[in-house]
Amino acid sequence: MTKLQNYAPKIILAFIIISSFLMMIGAAKQDSAIMDELAHIPAGYSYVKYFDYRLNPEHPPLVKALAAMPLLFQNLNFPINSDAWQNQVNSQWEIGTKFLYESGNNADNIIFYSRLFPILLTLILIGFAYFWASELMGRWWALLPTALIGFSPNFLAHGHYVTTDVGASLGFLVGTYFFLKYVYSPTQKNIIFAGVAFGFAELLKFSTVLLAPLFIGIVLIIFLEKTIKEIKSPVTDKFKRVFKYFYQDFGRLLLIFIVGGSVIYVVYFIFTFNYPIQKQYSDTASILQGFGKRWLADPVIAMSGSAILRPIAQYLLGVLMVMQRSSGGNTAYFLGQVSNLGNKLYFPMVFLMKETLPALIIIFFGTLYALYRIIKRSINRIDSLKNAFAEYLITNFSEFTMLLFVLGYWGYSLTSTLNIGFRHIMPTLPFIYILASQSIKKWFASMPKFIAEGPAEKFLNSINKLRSLFIKILLLMILLFWLITSAFSTYPYFLSKFNEIFGGKSGGYKYVTDSNFDWGQDLKRLKKWVNDPPNGEIIDKIAVDYFGGGDPKYYLGDKEVTWKSSYGNPMENGIKWLAVSINTIQSAVEKTIPGLNRDPQDEYLWLNKPLSPDYVVGTSIFIYKLDK
Repeated sequence: MTKLQNYAPKIILAFIIISSFLMMIGAAKQDSAIMDELAHIPAGYSYVKYFDYRLNPEHPPLVKALAAMPLLFQNLNFPINSDAWQNQVNSQWEIGTKFLYESGNNADNIIFYSRLFPILLTLILIGFAYFWASELMGRWWALLPTALIGFSPNFLAHGHYVTTDVGASLGFLVGTYFFLKYVYSPTQKNIIFAGVAFGFAELLKFSTVLLAPLFIGIVLIIFLEKTIKEIKSPVTDKFKRVFKYFYQDFGRLLLIFIVGGSVIYVVYFIFTFNYPIQKQYSDTASILQGFGKRWLADPVIAMSGSAILRPIAQYLLGVLMVMQRSSGGNTAYFLGQVSNLGNKLYFPMVFLMKETLPALIIIFFGTLYALYRIIKRSINRIDSLKNAFAEYLITNFSEFTMLLFVLGYWGYSLTSTLNIGFRHIMPTLPFIYILASQSIKKWFASMPKFIAEGPAEKFLNSINKLRSLFIKILLLMILLFWLITSAFSTYPYFLSKFNEIFGGKSGGYKYVTDSNFDWGQDLKRLKKWVNDPPNGEIIDKIAVDYFGGGDPKYYLGDKEVTWKSSYGNPMENGIKWLAVSINTIQSAVEKTIPGLNRDPQDEYLWLNKPLSPDYVVGTSIFIYKLDK
């Protein structure tokens, strides 16, 4: 029995990891290239093959470089002699099209093998979440947040693509964990580990720069706590001791940043080694030509021309490109409107729509129970709230740090104009799952209190406690069964999955599109549909208006005719079939916000009932039969 208790959590963890792996690997084989992969895959290959960082500088290199490692063992043709590589500036989309579809390579093999390392990073995320959660709440309860990640359609979707969002989730989790290890034990070893973890995180996605203010805030809280104690103490050299604390705490934090910066520098030095310095300088100047804050842009341009400083310049160039893009916004469909402005409701609503219902129930109940406990303690200890808060920080500092991160990250996200996907708030989910699971565990530990007077009353009280525990376990098992079966039934359409209230895996486009629903993942399914259409149809030509990272001509050959709304009705050219990505349809037919103009030629005014297709391929490509 003891052996079973020891091995059971490991067996369940293995089930979660293996299930996640099998679902992601199967989806990776079936899905065509999504939009960002068209840029990320060739960029990563150019980093590890040529040590040249001219492509896709707006994202750090680590996920892309790891994704490209399996490609080194294939005999691939890369368009290194093309004008797009030699002379153009960051021509990532053209290079991507040439590399994947026009250079004689097997595009499907490249895409599939590039996805292996992102899948591995997702599995590491699942395992690391369990590792940290087991330290906080024990091995059994750690399985709850682990399952919420492993069977999340959002992690299963983005976990098998060559993108940076799951990498960012891992970076935030690992970076925060090792920083807290340093906080609890500020040894030289832990300072180095925290610095390396911070540098590792910064190489995964630029949003992880938010770790810096988080770390500064944590150190400031610790310093203030020490300062208050010293001020209250009767010692005479209190200000000298406060200065010592300041020097130690912020000096060590600076060391962490220096170690992290060194990791960043080394990696960028390697990947810019063969990037001609004059080319880097001219590319940087061209990219930042329109950047408004010259006091930021000009030093980066100057550094890009220095042999020593150009790795730093390439990193900072990416940061500035992210700032530039965020300020410009993105045109997308959301809740009945096409907008290029940020909407403060975007991320809360997308969270409610894209998160699974079992997870939402666990999160919201966990939050309500935590608030209940806070209110109850406040009422019972109204004269000692400061002491209660101090006690909470001492006993739950990791939990407090997670909460601080979640609130800060969401606060930042709500002000962003870059409303293009649920994926941008995914880094907060592992923390939210762990916090909610902690609260659920405390709920389980709370039992109804009865006054026991005699043996009979004690027996009845025990029965009531067992009944209460049984009901709680049953409810949790139902939610977990719901979560797991939902993940398996969604396979392989994880990207388009919304919860049951908002359309399931096929109806979410009515509320929001882009990377929430349609990123181009169904093009290979369109090929299969065209070659074997329903009802005995014969398709010799099909007009295709596709949004994504695939190449319709590569998959459909002579049957494909590239189309846009402005070209008019394909029937006028004898083409009876039309395939359009739903992302394009929603952006074309839904109303725009005031001030956002859209050319009527792009609105598919000639298409009868654009939201009522004759067929749907996968979940995202709408098919219209035009001769009926």
